[in-house]
Amino acid sequence: MNQLSNQYEIARQNANDFMKNGQISAYVNALLEMNKYKRLMNAVIAN
Repeated sequence: MNQLSNQYEIARQNANDFMKNGQISAYVNALLEMNKYKRLMNAVIAN
C-alpha cells in the first residue's frame, strides 16, 4: 500500500510539472497513471 501511495504521489507531481510546461499529452498520460494507482489502492483497501 505504501509503495502504491508513493507511486501515486510521483505521478501527481509529474502531472503538475507537465501542466506547468504545457505538455498536454504527457499531462493526460500522467492523469491516467494516477487513476490506475488510485484504483489499485482502493482495491487493496477493499480486500
